[in-house]
Amino acid sequence: MDKHAQTGWLQKLVTRRSVLATSTVGLAVPAAMTLGAAAPGGSAAQAQTGVVKKITMYAEYLPGQTTNYFIGYGLEEGKPSIPGPLLQIYEGDTLEITLVNKTDQRLSIHPHGVDYSTESDGSPLNDSFNAPGQTRVYTWRSNEMSAAEGRRFMPGSAGYWHYHDHAYGDHGTAGLLRGMYGGLIVRRRGDILPEKTFVVVMDDTRINHKKAPDTPMFEANLGQRVEWLAIGHGNLYHTFHLHAHRWADNRTGMLEGPSDPSRVIDIKDLNPGTSFGFQVIAGQGVGPGAWMYHCHVQSHSDSGMSGIFLVRNADGSMPPGAQEAIDRFHGHEHKPAAADTAPPPGEPATQGHAHHN
Repeated sequence: MDKHAQTGWLQKLVTRRSVLATSTVGLAVPAAMTLGAAAPGGSAAQAQTGVVKKITMYAEYLPGQTTNYFIGYGLEEGKPSIPGPLLQIYEGDTLEITLVNKTDQRLSIHPHGVDYSTESDGSPLNDSFNAPGQTRVYTWRSNEMSAAEGRRFMPGSAGYWHYHDHAYGDHGTAGLLRGMYGGLIVRRRGDILPEKTFVVVMDDTRINHKKAPDTPMFEANLGQRVEWLAIGHGNLYHTFHLHAHRWADNRTGMLEGPSDPSRVIDIKDLNPGTSFGFQVIAGQGVGPGAWMYHCHVQSHSDSGMSGIFLVRNADGSMPPGAQEAIDRFHGHEHKPAAADTAPPPGEPATQGHAHHN
């Protein structure tokens, strides 16, 4: 593709809504749509450095409520979502967010992993929040890795992070309970861009504020490069497990060479306030199918903390058996296992009781 053709392709791809951030409720979008740097699956090397990106976000009650309970962030007025829009920048960029509070509650937006002044902290401690109906600007900065004394380096901002309310209910507790959170990715120039990004937020015993069978079903075609961003909130600890896929336990999920010491894993702890991300090739080595993702704390999984990663055939068609698996998932009653089903010490487990997903 020549330069002029590529420019035209990007202009058609990038919209006002997706220049920097995208909705992630059961939807995945190419990273290039948020960064405007490269075609899906390409490299981030040609991104512009030191850009100030300005967006407006709206904090609003979700439509269709009778109690005005759930609140989401959105890039367009009247379109809040849980999780909120996925925000992405490159190291060295500055993100300037104009937050419009459309609710009758005090709230804010607070980031992890980036730099900000006390005025953009998003906490009542620093008098940094939106009063009901107020509009306020929050500025987040990022930086690249830099050399330090003693042949050492200061880390940059690249990583899989997140943002959330920090003012509704003192420390933002009420805001988090109502769904005020979203993903934040800071990429390093040269990173490989995925074709799709999935955001999974484990909050108490919910995933993206839903329980199975209503949790998001994420989809990709066989061979597509997909990215997962896992975020923990609430008061419980979790473990994120993805069936049939594995990744390196580092910043990207990929090994940098044969001597890279990163552990290769398929499950990782996800505690309140933590986040991590990784990339995998959909169905690599295992083929297409309906693969589970879930919390591996057994009582949490039984209670509905599970979902489906549907890997379609390379042409987008449904692989054999996948629809039947999805139907079984939707037909299963998700509830904690009864305590009296556990066998007494020393006795074998009885047959017949299982979580058939």
